[in-house]
Amino acid sequence: MDKLRIDKWLWAARFYKTRALAVEEIDKGRVHVNGIEAKPAREVKSGDTVTLRQGPYTRTLVVRGISKQRGAAPVAQQLYEETGESLRLKAEAMEQRRMAADPAGSLEHGRPTKRDRRTLDKAWNNRWSASAD
Repeated sequence: MDKLRIDKWLWAARFYKTRALAVEEIDKGRVHVNGIEAKPAREVKSGDTVTLRQGPYTRTLVVRGISKQRGAAPVAQQLYEETGESLRLKAEAMEQRRMAADPAGSLEHGRPTKRDRRTLDKAWNNRWSASAD
C-alpha cells in the first residue's frame, strides 16, 4: 500500500481522535497537502508535506509511512516527521504563551465575600430604582 486518504492518515497518525473530526478540520480548510488545500479523499504518499493547524499552532509534517490502522502512539509517530522550522515556531509560540500575562491576573476582586454582599445590600435597601439619583 503506497497511498491513503488524508483523513484516514491523520486519524491513524493520531492527530485527530476520529475520522469525522479529521474530515471536519479538512473541510474547514485547516489541512494542506503539498501547499494545496486538501479534501478528505485526497491521497497522501511517503514524501508528501502536510500542513495542519491545531489550535494556535501550525504544524508542517513530512509523511514517512502509511498505515490503515490506528496503532499505539509510538507506532503512529513513525508515520511522520515534523520539520525543524515547525518545531522552532512551535517552541517560540509556547514561550510567548508562557511569558504572557495570566488572564485571571487582570481580575481585581472576583466573587464578593459575605461582608461585601452585606455592604451592597445596605446600599441598595434605600433605593427604589437602579437608576442614579
